[in-house]
Amino acid sequence: MNPALWISKTGLDAQQRDISVISNNLANASTVGFKKSRAIFEDLLYQNINQPGGQSAQDVELPNGLMLGAGTKVVATQKSHTQGNVQTTDNSLDVMINGKGFFQVLMPDGTLSYTRNGQFSVNEEGTLVTSGNGYPIEPQIQIPEDAISLSISQEGEVTVRQPGNAQNAVIGQLNLASFINPAGLEPIGQNLYKETAVSGAPQESVPGVDGVGNVRQGMLETSNVNVTEELVNLIEAQRGYEMNSKVISSVDQMLSYINQQL
Repeated sequence: MNPALWISKTGLDAQQRDISVISNNLANASTVGFKKSRAIFEDLLYQNINQPGGQSAQDVELPNGLMLGAGTKVVATQKSHTQGNVQTTDNSLDVMINGKGFFQVLMPDGTLSYTRNGQFSVNEEGTLVTSGNGYPIEPQIQIPEDAISLSISQEGEVTVRQPGNAQNAVIGQLNLASFINPAGLEPIGQNLYKETAVSGAPQESVPGVDGVGNVRQGMLETSNVNVTEELVNLIEAQRGYEMNSKVISSVDQMLSYINQQL
């Protein structure tokens, strides 16, 4: 079997995975707090026929050698945690992180997950929860039934105005978690991430302290996907796929020619 067929097959597989990553980015172009991914490529092992620096004659060394590659593969997908754009909503339960950090979400199994999506709601018990799945924000914030208005400061202090009180009452603190390597977090869907061994342990901080971003009420962070950039990447991946397909077709014609003529 001609090795070019297998090499081109690895190219087709790699480009197909790249297109899958790009399509997921484009599909989430309107997802609040979504962070785009990129595929990381790596070349495969080489067949070492002549070692560079080997002896070609007495006192003569090969300057380059002869090594044939075996193709490529996608070895990782890397999240880009750059800041998304600002979307003003004027909804008191919409909160945006301006800078580093993640909101902490309490999962049904008692573990914590993390999100950049600040679209919050209030459940039947008055607890501040995520809008999509109703998971409580950690630390939990309980909003009184008679609250007239809700305010969240840039430092995460949550206050409410109640009937008969001239002053706002403090009901909780919205803290953020930061990671030394946020690209190492595991995306699990539902706009949530899980801690991993390579992300580092979460460091809980008050917004605006220790390099963590502050929070802005009545705003949301849009997806950081640049649609134009992703479409250019898609065209590039498509051309790469076509070229690998062309190589397979050309090798097949060469083998057919040999079979017919010999």
